[in-house]
Amino acid sequence: MVKFYILNNNILEVLFIRSYKSPFATKIIPFILKIKLRVKKMNTDRLNVLLDMYNQDPNDSFVIYALAKEYESCADLEQSLSHFLLLQKNDPDYVGMYYHLGKLYEKLEKPKEALETYETGLQISKKLKDFHALSELNNAKVNLEMEL
Repeated sequence: MVKFYILNNNILEVLFIRSYKSPFATKIIPFILKIKLRVKKMNTDRLNVLLDMYNQDPNDSFVIYALAKEYESCADLEQSLSHFLLLQKNDPDYVGMYYHLGKLYEKLEKPKEALETYETGLQISKKLKDFHALSELNNAKVNLEMEL
């Protein structure tokens, strides 16, 4: 029996419950390895494109945000965090960043920082009258408070 899991935006993981020597397993293992290599190459290609864009304009808020999200999808959470913090410093009104930065702090098991980020995002979204962001940030904050 084989179970498939999709983790971290497209990374395919496989759990073999029976022996690797089963006829099915000997056919599927090379296939899975090819998929993993393709996904890794796609992530690397996308990351390289974003890095080129960043080098051309290091003040482009969208590119910094995209790099933060790409590093997160590659499971490089420290690089992701550093790019989110750079974006927060350079463009504090980039309201879409606060939800994702808060969620990243949750992944890093830093609930205090996550709550502070959600609160800051709530203040910014009120100032900008961005009611969608306000709703998302409020829900994230309330859910985290209920977990603590």
